Amino acid sequence: MNGKTVAILLFADVLMLDVAGPIEVFSVANRYLPESDHYRIVTLGADSLSVRASNGIVMQADQLAVDAPLAYDTLLVPGGPGAYNDRHPHLYGWLRDAALASRRHGAVCTGAFILGEAGLLDGHRVTTHWHYLDRLAKRFPKAQLETDQLFTKDGTLLSSGGVTAGIDLALSILADDHGKKLALDVAKVLLVVIKRQGGQAQFSPLLPPAGQGSTPLDRVQQYVLENVQEPFTVEQLAELAAMSVRNFARVFTRELQMTPMEFVLNARVDHARSLLESTDLPMKTVAFRSGFGSTRHMRQMFDKRLGLTPVQYRHQFG
Repeated sequence: MNGKTVAILLFADVLMLDVAGPIEVFSVANRYLPESDHYRIVTLGADSLSVRASNGIVMQADQLAVDAPLAYDTLLVPGGPGAYNDRHPHLYGWLRDAALASRRHGAVCTGAFILGEAGLLDGHRVTTHWHYLDRLAKRFPKAQLETDQLFTKDGTLLSSGGVTAGIDLALSILADDHGKKLALDVAKVLLVVIKRQGGQAQFSPLLPPAGQGSTPLDRVQQYVLENVQEPFTVEQLAELAAMSVRNFARVFTRELQMTPMEFVLNARVDHARSLLESTDLPMKTVAFRSGFGSTRHMRQMFDKRLGLTPVQYRHQFG
């Protein structure tokens, strides 16, 4: 294949927006490029030419992947239930060869699971939709997960977070190929920004749902979440758990993968996010009700955890 051929794999239960988003970026770019530099988009069917997406719409692939050439400028694997729930063993050999022959290869959203099954994630930095990060980490422990990135580039391997992050990734590819000006022009046509504030953390809760059991750690989590405005120390939390401070801190960190005070700070940020999304309360009130000593402290924690200020967060989600 010559020039800028972009190949996208199609399979049953693929997420259509993971396919359409990047395609539209390259398609709009062609309006600005001389014909000799146009992106040529080809779709490759994993199992058949007729592919039903997860939303029920049927798409028609250009050719079967196993019959297609190996070398492309960019080879992308989109996500969807068919990526993380199903297996495609007949594709993995072809995918490894195609990744090696292509200039770059990557995944949109949970397409990373298919790359992982083909052995293409081991030892590489990679991301996926925030909801599936833990699942990806457990299935492919040799991959180096980037949990807060909208997209990653590690050598010739590309990956992106969920759904619309595929557009961010495609715009980045465009900037690499033809400069930032073209990427910006395309972003304006699509009514998106070329570089979004913050990462995936702004879309996902910092804490998983607290356990509803009656273990000491469950009781501590429930108390903190229900009384997030209170000041807390490790000593107080250990007393709630009826454990020594040292043992409590060790067990808590082991079980929740964060220290007790990291849990408290994350609970405060999540509570403040909820207030910013659902109320018009002044920032001082939000900070007070969330247990921050000041709006400055709240702003510092938002910037550290989410990459956004509280004002920016309210503007985007409120």
